[in-house]
Amino acid sequence: MADNPDSAQQAAVDHPPGADGRGSQTRELPDAARARELLETMLLIRRFEEEAGRQYQRAKIGGFLHLGIGEEATIVGTASVMEAHDYLIGTYRTHGHAIARGTSPDAVMAELFGREDGCCRGRGGSMHMFDIERRFMGGYGIVGGNLPLSAGLGLACDYKGEDSVVVCSFGDGAVNTGNFGETMNLSALWKLPIVFLVENNLYGMGTSVERHSAVTDMSKKALGYGIPGERVDGMDILAVRDAVAEHVRLARDERKPTLLEAFTYRFRGHSAADPEVYRTKEEVAEWRQKDPILVFAQRLEDEGVLGEGELEEMRGRAEERVLAAVEFADASPEPPLESLYDNLYVVGEGGWYAVDERTPEPHPGEREREIGAEGQARKLAEAGAAYAGQAERGRQRRSD
Repeated sequence: MADNPDSAQQAAVDHPPGADGRGSQTRELPDAARARELLETMLLIRRFEEEAGRQYQRAKIGGFLHLGIGEEATIVGTASVMEAHDYLIGTYRTHGHAIARGTSPDAVMAELFGREDGCCRGRGGSMHMFDIERRFMGGYGIVGGNLPLSAGLGLACDYKGEDSVVVCSFGDGAVNTGNFGETMNLSALWKLPIVFLVENNLYGMGTSVERHSAVTDMSKKALGYGIPGERVDGMDILAVRDAVAEHVRLARDERKPTLLEAFTYRFRGHSAADPEVYRTKEEVAEWRQKDPILVFAQRLEDEGVLGEGELEEMRGRAEERVLAAVEFADASPEPPLESLYDNLYVVGEGGWYAVDERTPEPHPGEREREIGAEGQARKLAEAGAAYAGQAERGRQRRSD
């Protein structure tokens, strides 16, 4: 049964005052270069996500695709106040998080295409971005699955004597999973340096907040474990920067976890396959008036940080960069068939860690490089491709 579209409107009534991105009008701007960088990064992520949606429709991207259009202020505001040695771990909506942490758009787009030059060599796809060099510890397809992993990262920081901080972002739906309570308890008990960031976009997939959570103030969800919480306007990049910076400071200096709830909104559906029957067009249109990019750009123009025509120049650069990423991804090779079982496990002598049943006689995954490259698996795959090509040519002749 579809949610009542009015429910999200009611949830909006409970938002803190100014949760519309316009609180930035009263906050002090960073220096001009930094302000322009923030806007340009949001523009790049927005254009990247739009193009990813288009490439998904062209069947260049397979599987699921979860876009973060509308949530750029929360993403960029968070990443912009983290140190290079801090860890960021996200959910399955993390293309923008990877880019904000410094991963090349080329590598992110190639990953979406399932190509060898992707940040996970085509193994992760949309939901499982990962970049260890930039300490972006991945997106995760399981709701709340990243929460206990963030506790492990926080424990590792303390164990190794690092002053690194972990920022763990997750959606409002994850606060009602068992992993949430277990992770909050351990994090508070062990005083782990973690900022838990709830990206509250008002819906857990297609279920509105007040239908899936008895307590709709997510900032209070961890109080029972001794973890303080705070709410922030996630459509306001300056508010996010200020709030996350303070929570990161507490984690770094006082080595204790905190919870931050950022109100944001996705302008597109939960995924590319979402029919969006649970909310009205009027609701989406209302939130589009709070577009974090437009609001921040207007502020920069009003303050003279952006001159006439500079916003369009930024859009043009984002367009060029994203189209170059598509070209890069298209030119990147497919992972070779025989690499199917690479990097799964580290194994010793004896035992199969994977079983391949594509051949008449199943073989261990350890032998895939041998069998897949020149053996029966390769021959069967090539024969199947040749047969498919013949069938397609036959259909074309009949249609002619």
